[in-house]
Amino acid sequence: MRIIPAIDIIEGKCVRLSKGDYSTKIIYNENPLEVAMEFEANGIEYLHLVDLDGAKSKQIVNYKILNEIASKTKLKIDFGGGLKRDEDLKIAFDNGATQITAGSIAVDQPEIVAGWLTEFGPSKIILGADCKDRKIGTHGWLNYSELDVVDFIKTYEEKGIQYVICTDISKDGMLEGASNELYKEIISKSNVKLIASGGVSCLDDLISLKEIGCEAAILGKAIYEGRIKLEELKKNF
Repeated sequence: MRIIPAIDIIEGKCVRLSKGDYSTKIIYNENPLEVAMEFEANGIEYLHLVDLDGAKSKQIVNYKILNEIASKTKLKIDFGGGLKRDEDLKIAFDNGATQITAGSIAVDQPEIVAGWLTEFGPSKIILGADCKDRKIGTHGWLNYSELDVVDFIKTYEEKGIQYVICTDISKDGMLEGASNELYKEIISKSNVKLIASGGVSCLDDLISLKEIGCEAAILGKAIYEGRIKLEELKKNF
C-alpha cells in the first residue's frame, strides 16, 4: 500500500483543518517546501497537495507552491483544489503535478471530467469522492449533494476512472480511525484503486486499510501531531 502524506495550503502555508471547517485551521509550517523535503528525506515518494484557497475560489490559486515542490523534490504529486477548467489542468500539469484530483467539478459538470479522462488518460485523473453520511461534499466541503458515494464511484468507473480518493469528512482531522466499513463496501462493489483519506491516527489504522485492500492511504494530522513517525512508515511500508 502506498503512503501519501498530505499538505493542505491556505495563503501559502501548510495547514490542517478538522472536518473541512476553515475556522479550525492550524498552521503547521509557513513553508510547505520544507515539509515536502522532510517527507522525501524520510523515503516518502508521493504527496497529496491540496489548494484549499483554490477549492474555495473555484480556480487554481497556489500553483507556484506546486511548482516549487515539484522542481525541488522528486515527489510524485497529486494536486487538487479549484480545478474547474481545461486551463486549470494545464497549469497543474505544467507546474509539476503527476495527477490531479477532480472533486466538485465531477459532481457539477461530469461531462468535463469525462473529457479530461479522454484527453489526459485515466492514469492522470483521480476522482475525489468526499462524503459525509454517504453524501458527496463539494466546494471545499461547504456544500453537499444528494449523490450516494458508492453510486457516484460506480458511475465514474463506467466512464473509465481508475483512481478514487475517498474521504469521510466526519473523520477528517479527528484522529479517530478511518471509515473501514465504507471502504470495504467500495472495494467489494467496484474495481477502482481506492485511496483512503481521513481519520488515520496510528500505524494499526494503516495496517487495517492495507488488509482491506486499499491501494493507498493519505495521512495528515497524524504525522503533523507526531502520532505516526516518518521513521515508522519507512520501516513498515
